Amino acid sequence: MKLTTEQIDQLFVFSRQHFVEWYDLQSELVDHLANAIECQWQKNPKLSFDEALENEFKKFGVFGFMDVVEQRQIALGKKYNSLVWQHFKDFFGIPKIVLTIAMTLVLFSVLKVSAYKEWIIIGFYLILMGFIFYEMIRNRKKKKTKEQSKEKKWLFEEIINKYGTFSGAIIFPFNLLLQLINHIDVFFGNDYWLLGLSLISILFSIIIFIIFKIIPSKVHTYLEITYPEYKLE
Repeated sequence: MKLTTEQIDQLFVFSRQHFVEWYDLQSELVDHLANAIECQWQKNPKLSFDEALENEFKKFGVFGFMDVVEQRQIALGKKYNSLVWQHFKDFFGIPKIVLTIAMTLVLFSVLKVSAYKEWIIIGFYLILMGFIFYEMIRNRKKKKTKEQSKEKKWLFEEIINKYGTFSGAIIFPFNLLLQLINHIDVFFGNDYWLLGLSLISILFSIIIFIIFKIIPSKVHTYLEITYPEYKLE
């Protein structure tokens, strides 16, 4: 015997009722439950769907799906994180490395000849911070709208949002930069320091761009391939 579409839908409802909130985790759990129920029916065709589901749920113990969900959340989290880092590695291929070096040299040349080095750097980081906060606020609004509309929640999207939150750590090098500017004659008069500052600034910019622009577009593609129902949303 095979489960009907209605019974599969019931399994999704059942998983949500037992605090499995992300659809990608729900899908894995529903697949496990469906296979287990069908195996029970092979041994005992007289079992009802509810009885078979209850029998399978008892195997999860007193904490229900909590332990399994935690394990799968960790496993999926590792899988998604590896995909994220793969995009970072892919982005820094030979053409991108050349572009990074070129942008670094352009910024270095501008700083070297300019009489307003500190203002260029401060302006650069303020623009970068403004972009970060704008994207974080925009993503928070999108998340809130999605929650209110009762759309499916995806663990992959949750992980990407966390990367965006962590990117706010750029504030710390900016604070350090403000301290260094107090010694402007010592640091800005040194070509090696200027070159290092230029490289760090460009790398920060690229990382922020990857986090907020490149990876989210890849997330949608990946989820559409893995979960066809994602495309329907």
